[in-house]
Amino acid sequence: MYKVLIRPILFCFDPEKVHHFTFSAIRIFSKIPGFAALFRRIYAVKDKRLERNLFGLTFKNPVGLAAGFDKDARLFNELSNFGFGFIEIGTLTPKPQAGNPKKRLFRLKSDSAIINRMGFNNGGVEEAVERLKQNKGVLIGGNIGKNKVTPNENAVDDYKICFEALFDYVDYFVVNVSSPNTPNLRALQDKEPLTKLLLELVKLNKEKSHTERNQSAKPILLKIAPDLTNEQLLDIIDIVADTKIDGVIATNTTISREGLQSDNKTEIGGLSGKPLTHRSTEVIRFLSEKSNKAFPIIGVGGIHTAQDALDKLEAGASLVQLYTGFIYEGPKLIKAINKAILKKEH
Repeated sequence: MYKVLIRPILFCFDPEKVHHFTFSAIRIFSKIPGFAALFRRIYAVKDKRLERNLFGLTFKNPVGLAAGFDKDARLFNELSNFGFGFIEIGTLTPKPQAGNPKKRLFRLKSDSAIINRMGFNNGGVEEAVERLKQNKGVLIGGNIGKNKVTPNENAVDDYKICFEALFDYVDYFVVNVSSPNTPNLRALQDKEPLTKLLLELVKLNKEKSHTERNQSAKPILLKIAPDLTNEQLLDIIDIVADTKIDGVIATNTTISREGLQSDNKTEIGGLSGKPLTHRSTEVIRFLSEKSNKAFPIIGVGGIHTAQDALDKLEAGASLVQLYTGFIYEGPKLIKAINKAILKKEH
């Protein structure tokens, strides 16, 4: 029903306005008695065999919602009813920021893709914390970044502010240095500044877990770009080993425009969706093989079918995340992936 009836109507309108409209609709329907249970009955797959234990956490199933969809932690409880095993909120910054000027979100229908240049638009980490206090048992990842006006030499401070604020309210952290939409942010992926940033967060993590009662250290993951060379990916493997962070999310959006058919393919920003499917899986396989599976990988990028997810899991991912595929294919995709995983493991 989604692809035949709902999506064609939604795709007639501006994608950012549709995003806000959809959020409002999900929130309203979820408040109607019985609808949340109905969503779970239609889309959620409950099976102990789907559980994954990683980083000391138990994921109900391996299919999560990637960061960027629920930036401000406004709808994580409601979105979990569609069958996601975990929800990643953010990217959050210390101070609220409006992001880049509109129009900044573009559908590439011929390519089943999206280009965004949102620019970490969010209401700030403290505002999100207030909403996270209403969490009803959803496993939450906190994706953190820096404010646009913060120079790279002070970036560590921004990440630490977000880390401290979110520590009691998220289950794992994601360090985002790979968005192409904040000026010079990707320069933080270079070996020296990235190592320094991660070591500071690892140190803070230990301090927080020692001083707060009944709190363990939180898993820290690094989200990387798909545009890194093999040499840079080898650096990432070294950095994970040197800093002893817990894993990698591969991958963020790409600045590549290779092979696109859509008229608006030249828009500036990060590209997500089907054109990223193969490259994201390549990066996962490279990291997994070259590190000898030394750390867990969450696979994201161009998952539009259950087979796309299986390919990433086979390449070495332990979990997968959806974003653009969720928009194009609808919530049935979550169920299809979980069913396919069960069938493969049977």
